Amino acid sequence: MGTEIRKVGVVGLGLMGSGIAQICAMAGLDVIAVEKEQAFLDKGLGRIKGSLAKLVEKGKLSQATQELALAKLTSSTKVADLADCDLVIEAIVEDLGAKSALLKELGGLCKPATIFGSNTSSFPIAAMGEASGRPARMVGLHFFNPVQLMALVEVVRTEQTAADVFEAVKGFAKAVGKQPVMAKDTPGFVVNRLLVPYLGEAIRMLERGDASKEDIDAGMQLGCGHPMGPITLLDYVELDTTLSILQGWADRFPNDPTFKVPQLLRDMVAKGHLGRKSGRGFYEWEGDKKK
Repeated sequence: MGTEIRKVGVVGLGLMGSGIAQICAMAGLDVIAVEKEQAFLDKGLGRIKGSLAKLVEKGKLSQATQELALAKLTSSTKVADLADCDLVIEAIVEDLGAKSALLKELGGLCKPATIFGSNTSSFPIAAMGEASGRPARMVGLHFFNPVQLMALVEVVRTEQTAADVFEAVKGFAKAVGKQPVMAKDTPGFVVNRLLVPYLGEAIRMLERGDASKEDIDAGMQLGCGHPMGPITLLDYVELDTTLSILQGWADRFPNDPTFKVPQLLRDMVAKGHLGRKSGRGFYEWEGDKKK
């Protein structure tokens, strides 16, 4: 079965999906972007056009490449239009039920050679592969935000993923300008498996009164060379997202203390203090800047 990737479908045109669609189009691949509603589709396409224009303005992209990328990009509100794609990447809401339902639908629509990729940061790839009905052609493709700038993509292989599929997806990652790191289908893959428990422990330190949030942040910035401390990073990642990931792992692995959810995190989310997006998390925010 062929594994050459020339046409890519992206389902979900939020921050991550629009970034993925953009880099694929910039690499000269044919891209079809799909959203369930026209309003969401228009917003995502507007985000892509704005991003490309900004890159041209900063001299990081030529006008010709911008025009080529836009010419390579088409859009639709119909999942059926993805039928002849070589690779379909889902970047919808981080909900396993919704992802599995989409992949089941795609499994019944797409040509036999189509590879399915999920941009999930926390859910098991094998479960989605089973839902698709073609687990041998399922991989994880976890990009990082902002997709246009971050060099990394995690390529995740399940026990069922075919060898040629895995190699084709690694090649795709390099073709769109990313550095792939390979991981098994384990909770959080590489980055989040290390990052999320680290963030959880930072909250527990604050909860216990071990140190102030400012000193925890300064300690990791100045002591470990991190660009920002864990408490600030939590506000960037968004507290409800962190809670959702940790809670999902805690439910799946109840005896693993690494995944214990701090009560302070639950309390913050219950109060609506979600981080940057709500204007208040552990810090208060005005847009992207702390007050």
